[in-house]
Amino acid sequence: MLFIKKSLRFIAVTLLALIIFFEEWGWKPLARLMGLIAKLPALAYLEARIRQAPRHVALLLFLLPAVVLLPFKIGALWLIAHGKKTLGITVIMLAKLVGTAFLGRLFVLTEQQLMSYAYFAKALNWWAMLKQGIVNRIKATIAWQKAAAFIRELKEQIRALLI
Repeated sequence: MLFIKKSLRFIAVTLLALIIFFEEWGWKPLARLMGLIAKLPALAYLEARIRQAPRHVALLLFLLPAVVLLPFKIGALWLIAHGKKTLGITVIMLAKLVGTAFLGRLFVLTEQQLMSYAYFAKALNWWAMLKQGIVNRIKATIAWQKAAAFIRELKEQIRALLI
């Protein structure tokens, strides 16, 4: 029983670590990229309207990427089931990338309205605390510390070469 409990815990922590990794290295850079694209006049106007939207509209907009991309994800699963694994996985990855980019940007635009929902604020706070706990556990590992030291040293060497 202890082995099963430890195994399930390891799987859960690994999955959460992957989600955190994707959030840090996917969500934030993609949201910034979308912010650069949004400087185009038509998109800037649309973003201004989204920022001013009532909270119920903001919530619907925040859920929009998941709803819009669901048929693509289902289609990708159909492709995989019919032997077109590479195409199906590519479609899923593209849908995830596009969805993350839009979701990240929509969150930036609607965060104030979304936080007015107590359950949303509570869920976001719970996620932030859970994420920080996992990040702290990961950063405490020897593997992380060695990788961080290697990256610091590599950056120093690159700087020394450029100077």
